[in-house]
Amino acid sequence: MKKILLLGSGELGKEFVISAKRLGCHVIACDSYAGAPAMQVADEFCVFSMLDEAPLRAAIAKYQPDLIVPEIEAIRTEVLLDVEKQGFEVIPSARAANLTMNRDRIRDVAVGLGVRTAKFSYAESAEELMARATEIGFPVVIKPVMRSSGKGQSVEFFVTKDEVIFSELSPRPHDTGMVTLISQNLSEFDLHARAILGLPIPSIECVEGASAVVLADKEGSNPTFTGVEAALAEPGVDVRIFGKPTTRPYRRMAVALAKGPGALQRARDAAAKIKVVV
Repeated sequence: MKKILLLGSGELGKEFVISAKRLGCHVIACDSYAGAPAMQVADEFCVFSMLDEAPLRAAIAKYQPDLIVPEIEAIRTEVLLDVEKQGFEVIPSARAANLTMNRDRIRDVAVGLGVRTAKFSYAESAEELMARATEIGFPVVIKPVMRSSGKGQSVEFFVTKDEVIFSELSPRPHDTGMVTLISQNLSEFDLHARAILGLPIPSIECVEGASAVVLADKEGSNPTFTGVEAALAEPGVDVRIFGKPTTRPYRRMAVALAKGPGALQRARDAAAKIKVVV
């Protein structure tokens, strides 16, 4: 049995824990607040900010994990680089986590490797943003240098008629892959668990699928949900409620999944039926 220290315990971490537990792992879920989704299904949990060096080092020293698995971007990755030298295994590696948790760093590396990227620049103010955007030429896509769970960003790669252009990548499950919970025989979380454990990955069977998020519209705690029964009444639709203990405007609280013809519209229709009540 592998002992996994999971750094980040949101909805993606929750699905990863479920996959890892099915393969016999012991998981310690870490996040900055108690009751995070992955903590609800993990063997143990630990509450601290992963940007804080001292408690991050303390958690690694306490649990002596076989594997350290980052699930969010906001991590003191210098600590991971250090503990890896001490013999701890970071998935996929401390260097990969350090590079990919910051979009400027991974993009610079891609350029250095000769990978085709879109034109890009960096800005630290609204004025500088407009100046850089004008230099590049419109339209432009604006992304934060570091942010988790898709907030403030769109696409990891740009797809044109003739080529695929690098933008960024993540060394972890991504929110866009929630659709694989219904569109594949093995989800991205199953695949991540198998990959880090060195287990075989068979042929992936895919069907047409889509996902649509359910967002909160106000701040609150201990939310409940209405409309779930109506959403699940549609054939080929499933729902995942994340179990987050608090809400805020635009916070993702659940996802509706659909498979088969017209999956995207049916997922959206199902998500629209579900309301977050606080």
